[in-house]
Amino acid sequence: MEEKNSGWGLAVTTIILGTIVGTSSLLLSVLLDLTEHVFLHFRESNLVPVDISAGPGRRFLSVLVGGIVAAIIWYFLQRKYHPVSIAKALDGKTMPLGKTFVHVCTQIFFVGTGNSIGRELAPREAGAAIAQKWTRATHRYPWLYLNCEDQKMLIAAAAGAGFAGVYIAPITGAVFCIELLYKKVNARVVAVSLTMSVIATLIGSIVKGYEPYYLVGSQHYGLQLLPLVIILGILNGAAGTFFKAGVKLASKHRAVTKNVLVQLPLLAVLAGGVASFYPQVMGNGRGLAQLAMNANTSRQALLLLLFGLVAKVAITLGTIKCGGYGGILTPSIAAGAVIGVFAGVVYTSLVPSITLAQTAVLGAACFLAASQQAPLMAMFMLFEVCHLDYTALLPLALGVALAISTSKTLQKRFTY
Repeated sequence: MEEKNSGWGLAVTTIILGTIVGTSSLLLSVLLDLTEHVFLHFRESNLVPVDISAGPGRRFLSVLVGGIVAAIIWYFLQRKYHPVSIAKALDGKTMPLGKTFVHVCTQIFFVGTGNSIGRELAPREAGAAIAQKWTRATHRYPWLYLNCEDQKMLIAAAAGAGFAGVYIAPITGAVFCIELLYKKVNARVVAVSLTMSVIATLIGSIVKGYEPYYLVGSQHYGLQLLPLVIILGILNGAAGTFFKAGVKLASKHRAVTKNVLVQLPLLAVLAGGVASFYPQVMGNGRGLAQLAMNANTSRQALLLLLFGLVAKVAITLGTIKCGGYGGILTPSIAAGAVIGVFAGVVYTSLVPSITLAQTAVLGAACFLAASQQAPLMAMFMLFEVCHLDYTALLPLALGVALAISTSKTLQKRFTY
């Protein structure tokens, strides 16, 4: 049967899935915007990444209500069903389409109300579930027949396309598929994943446009940054590794039964309390990352960033432990950007020609490479979502290479 696998069938399926997954990402973006509008009365943008105009009471109530509603939904959803990860779907386990979409929409609602977790897992899971359903539904049609390996590739590509459609980052979506999910590189998977991500990006851009996700400007990244990159690669490679260990531990002990009805609302009380006076802790970390990228060397600015780093990491890990679901990609960017700024404060006093925005971007990429164990994805994501100048590729590449090397060394030395 393997030899009857149709190239035309794969091409048609790639285009159709790219369109469907792109549409699902668009709808999830609309759901996020609607949730933020209803609960916080603001529209998220790169100029206003978090709601800083709402009063402390509104922010507190938004986070609290979001935590309570999400806890109730996840409790009832998990009474007879445990969310299926993309990794398990690639191994053949079924992602029930209806339940997966309830789970996905709950994640987006949860983040939209201001709770602290990444939003990128939801569109990836939606894409994977759609692809799995499509490949199984069309199995009976000979001209659309796909062998098991191509079905697995399409699920991975659709997950990457879901990400691309939300963050308007087609190369990152394709690399995410290849590096983290499918873990094989050949012309076939590159063509399928990149085509699907491009289609999803075009559809997602109807809502999101082509503006950079983070505002850092198109500055030149000179060779004088390389000594700092070496420091950040090692420093944030270690920090990202320990953050990944924390996420793994929190996930292992995640509340999934009746205790989620208590733990997640209590965590929301804490998160809402912090958000009432420090809005940058809210959501997926975009606000804290942008605050770092806009930072100056004043004592007050640095103290605010230090508090944000501790609060964001602690509340994100607490959210996972208390029963919340979501990604850690954008929280990783936020944490890495803050550490990059602190390293940059010292370095810019010696090399004043570079900016703290540049050190924040490089720190974010290094931290992300270690926390996701994906150096290429980290490099291309920061490049795409920040609309960086091409000269950033060299320091980004060196930074993520050192970060992943540091991470692998630490993982060999320590068991977590």
